[in-house]
Amino acid sequence: MVRQVRFIVFVTAVIAASSLGWAQGAPAAPPTTATQPPAPVAGTPPAAEPYTYDPAGRRDPFVSLVSRGLEAVGVTTSGLGGMTTFDLMVRGVLQSRGSYVAIVSGPDGKTYRARVNDRLLDGVIRSVTPQGIIIMQEVNDPLSLVKQREVRKGLRTAEDGK
Repeated sequence: MVRQVRFIVFVTAVIAASSLGWAQGAPAAPPTTATQPPAPVAGTPPAAEPYTYDPAGRRDPFVSLVSRGLEAVGVTTSGLGGMTTFDLMVRGVLQSRGSYVAIVSGPDGKTYRARVNDRLLDGVIRSVTPQGIIIMQEVNDPLSLVKQREVRKGLRTAEDGK
């Protein structure tokens, strides 16, 4: 117990002495010159630093695995073509010129029109029915024997919410 107290007192004294030594021995700040950028004006946000990452052979943990490398091959990642099957939520279905059009929303909160044969990031809309949409999703699991699966996204009725 006495050793612990002595050790804590010793560590505290070392920290205090080193902090005083650093404060006294710190070099003075260089004088300001005209080559330094002016101080930001009050009320304006500071300029954001550009994000850099040195992977050293590892992938960037802040880059989405879904859209990784798609920009290089020319695949669009905006709008309906940039959403996955999981991201879509069917808000409504309407009939236009004898065919059905689905009103869907994405994670960005925007609303889109989805028709038959519209491409998604991971599939194609195969049909639009009064009950919802049917998507043929491409399965990217190398261990799966199935390369495509049918996903049904339906409308929620008033009874479903209760």
